[in-house]
Amino acid sequence: MTELDIDAIHKALANPVRRQILAWLKEPETHFAQQLHPVSLGVCAGMIDHKCGLSQSTVSGHLAILQKAGLVSVTRLGQWNMFKRNEEVIQGFLDHINLGL
Repeated sequence: MTELDIDAIHKALANPVRRQILAWLKEPETHFAQQLHPVSLGVCAGMIDHKCGLSQSTVSGHLAILQKAGLVSVTRLGQWNMFKRNEEVIQGFLDHINLGL
């Protein structure tokens, strides 16, 4: 597993929009069923923009913070950026919290 940046994760999770994005990405088939590409590849940033109801630049900033913290990974697919939760990092963070560190 990659090293956790605990401070960056706390910062990322401090914002309710970013927590909501992570919740949606946990069940992408439920929240992004209308996406043309299989959600197994990730969710297109544009779909996340639309669901958030915020400007593209605002959502892009939120996604960048989640990515910097390691909570999501991004894959380029043609002209689209596809986002997925990084379950390994999320579980590592939860383990860290449960240890009371």
